[in-house]
Amino acid sequence: MEETATLAGGCFWCTEAIFKRLKGVTSVIPGYTGGVLDDPSYEEVLRSGTGHVEAVQVKFDPRVLSFQKLLEVFFALHDPTTMNKQGYDEGTQYRSAIFYRNDKQKKIAEEMLKPGYVTEIRPLTRFYPAEEYHRNFYENNPDYPYCRVIIDPKIQKLIQDFPGDLKT
Repeated sequence: MEETATLAGGCFWCTEAIFKRLKGVTSVIPGYTGGVLDDPSYEEVLRSGTGHVEAVQVKFDPRVLSFQKLLEVFFALHDPTTMNKQGYDEGTQYRSAIFYRNDKQKKIAEEMLKPGYVTEIRPLTRFYPAEEYHRNFYENNPDYPYCRVIIDPKIQKLIQDFPGDLKT
């Protein structure tokens, strides 16, 4: 039985590229959540004031990949100690957040939160998929400067730190 996690850890191009590489992940959709505006656009979220974050909706097989392991990767591959900032990306839309779907996810997230982490743990209310051009961004634009400078090192860290959890 498939489960879904909704995570925000900076730019969704990065988080999508990372989670797609994990064994047990069946799909990753970039999008927006946590705000007040219905069906926001990238430009609206970028300008801020909507309360939304760039997030990914990760569907996974818990028999292959546990929610806890997913969060281990999540915390390892972004900085959960910086408020509204991930690397060069700054603004409330880049904050660290876990949007839980049930009490089990909430409990695991709370147990994994370490002192100094600013990661929000909130119930998921609504997830809005991002515009089509954001999907598979890394795979479709491997030579884009952001991909080479920001995403490539994150993928190398994933390969180094979680080799047994990667798709072959």
